[in-house]
Amino acid sequence: MNAILHRMDLETRILIVDDDPGIRTLMSSFLDKHGFRTDTAGDPIEMRDLLARQSYDLIVLDVMMPREDGLSALRELQRNAGPPVIMLSAVGTDVDRIVGLELGADDYLAKPCNPRELLARIRTVLRRRRIDPSAASASAPKAEGDLLFSGWRMNVNLRTLNDPQGSPVILSDGEFRLLRAFVEHPRRVLTRDQLLDYARGEDSEHYDRAIDVQVSRLRRKLGGQGGQDLIRTVRNEGYMFAPIVER
Repeated sequence: MNAILHRMDLETRILIVDDDPGIRTLMSSFLDKHGFRTDTAGDPIEMRDLLARQSYDLIVLDVMMPREDGLSALRELQRNAGPPVIMLSAVGTDVDRIVGLELGADDYLAKPCNPRELLARIRTVLRRRRIDPSAASASAPKAEGDLLFSGWRMNVNLRTLNDPQGSPVILSDGEFRLLRAFVEHPRRVLTRDQLLDYARGEDSEHYDRAIDVQVSRLRRKLGGQGGQDLIRTVRNEGYMFAPIVER
């Protein structure tokens, strides 16, 4: 497994955007030692210059920077279908986390963060994005790990989702975990606390509002492929996944 991760890392280029040169050097050196290829930028302006010349597999983006904040840069990256983003913030409040997730960040870490935790988060996000979308199509025979609903096909082992036309739908790690929680507990009302436990584990910090944000993002992605009515809101109780699921 370590050999596979190392081979994957060697093929990966990461951009670190932070106004603190010490943090940039620390992160870059640590990731370089683990086989990644890294570049650094001191602010979003330098980030754009680098993006114009080089493609990146992932961006580590600080929130608080003097000339332009990271959230503004994240909005632009999302508009331009940029690479996955892990946000960093020295503030680390619930509001910051929620806003970062709502704008499309794939993950969020409070500063100062342990470089090993950052490495683990990076690998998790990249594993999600590296799955071959063609591995599961709507017309393919049912494979181990497949969950079928309303013409959709979700494979929990391959971590893939295909719409009724067989086209892949790319979800962040959090969105995939949330959808899996719904699909594995269909046609029953799930409270926000239950969704947090199912999707993130019992040891996660509890942010009720963050679940609402994730559900909203998930609905938008599913709705763009005709899945507007898959997740229903049950007033004052929570959410329900409406379709029948075939295992």
